Amino acid sequence: MNIILNDTFNNELRQDPTLENTRRQVFESCFSLVTPKKTANPKLIHVSKEMALTLGFTEMDIKSNSFLSIFTGNEIIKNSKPYAMCYGGHQFGHWAGQLGDGRAINLGELVHQQKRWAMQLKGAGETPYSRTADGLAVLRSSIREYLCSEAMYHLGVPTTRALSIALSGDQVLRDVLYNGNPAYEKGAIVSRIAPSFIRFGNFEIFSSRQDYTTLKTLVNYTIRHFFKDLKEDDKTSYINFFKQVADRTLTMLIHWQRVGFVHGVMNTDNMSILGLTIDYGPYGWLEGYDDGWTPNTTDNQHKRYRYGNQANIGLWNLYQLANALYPLIEEAEPLEAILENYKNEYSIRYLKMMKSKVGLFLNEKSDNELLNRLEEILQLTETDMTIFFRKLSSINKTDTNEVAISTIKDAFYQFDEFEGAILDQWMDWFSAYLIRLQKEVLTDEERKEKMNAVNPKYVLRNYMAQLAIDKADAEDYSLVEEFYTLLKNPYSEQLEHEKWFAKRPEWARHKVGCSMLSCSS
Repeated sequence: MNIILNDTFNNELRQDPTLENTRRQVFESCFSLVTPKKTANPKLIHVSKEMALTLGFTEMDIKSNSFLSIFTGNEIIKNSKPYAMCYGGHQFGHWAGQLGDGRAINLGELVHQQKRWAMQLKGAGETPYSRTADGLAVLRSSIREYLCSEAMYHLGVPTTRALSIALSGDQVLRDVLYNGNPAYEKGAIVSRIAPSFIRFGNFEIFSSRQDYTTLKTLVNYTIRHFFKDLKEDDKTSYINFFKQVADRTLTMLIHWQRVGFVHGVMNTDNMSILGLTIDYGPYGWLEGYDDGWTPNTTDNQHKRYRYGNQANIGLWNLYQLANALYPLIEEAEPLEAILENYKNEYSIRYLKMMKSKVGLFLNEKSDNELLNRLEEILQLTETDMTIFFRKLSSINKTDTNEVAISTIKDAFYQFDEFEGAILDQWMDWFSAYLIRLQKEVLTDEERKEKMNAVNPKYVLRNYMAQLAIDKADAEDYSLVEEFYTLLKNPYSEQLEHEKWFAKRPEWARHKVGCSMLSCSS
């Protein structure tokens, strides 16, 4: 297999002059050269053939020893310069200083069919940015990242992608819940793919150090390759660059809210400059609809990164990016205007998204109130988000309240709670909703088709991912394949997979990996 790279990041930006792979502060450099750690006995578990084809790899390439060796770090691509990026970040609202690629190593970039792709290994060993960690990853978190990356892509959510997942053959020590009980787990490596892995934190680190020369070089590089409609070395372009980043970020977050995805750790070092979902750590999907839910044990007390706060955190993170870019612009007003516009745009786009989920396509003043009320009563009793919105599309304009409630009753975890005041509130809401549907010009079937195009039937529920992990621990990768296939068509009925269109089982309510997760991986 012959991979021809077309590198830009490590050819056009400043390299760390120190070549030793030792933990250290790296100054005035965008990256450090790093060689992946050789693994003991690598074994491919799964390859996304769709992603492989997108990169220009053939079936023969995938089956080759070279593919296995390269994407587990045992072989270096000819004429390549693997590297780890230098960046900083705000973590849980506090400046953390230098962070960087602590367990990610970039192999290089290739261009196929006029699209540029950066290839990266996660879990391939330590780098100068690993701090006190080992730079490795475990099978548990690697399966979650691999499946979720591809699932999000097929849901239509902007995301990084995944090419392959492999066992390293090594054992890795991890404390899953940070409770003083570490244990050895199977090591694994995911090959991650994206046009670029540049984050907000890449810009923040240089601005925080007042290294405006490197900051400007990085901004110009990013514009040159990923915002090609803008000019380099131009203040107006820098403003428009920030505007486009804000817009892409908002677009991504609206998609998260639409499908019920919660990232869990929206630190600025986990925010892609391209508006892609990046760094799948303690993420989760809403089971019961709950604005206050977070999948991250570290965030359990303050719930900073809860489902209902993701758009606000996106704005807060953009403020930090604006502060980082300000020295190149030296005008606060245009940046503040963009941030203010983000707030206004969020309200407009969120309303439009929610209307599409409930099948309202005409403009009515009462729609905002109707949707606000829905979000309130969805939380009166535990209600499965995915099932509720999918079932809602089967309601017809001529249905009675009783028929409507019967249609969506499978979404409720405790239907026996559906009485008294709770039942009355649902009856009132459906009365208003059915009257509102009468104003729509689409037929019931046309409306159902549109609703089912935005409300997935299948998502990577937390317990599903855990089931795949449990089987993989026993060297059975059948569920990895099944979920990979299932989630390629999340909006299709796929009646052969109907068993996965179901509420979280009770055994998974408090099981580690199904309800809450830590950042440990």
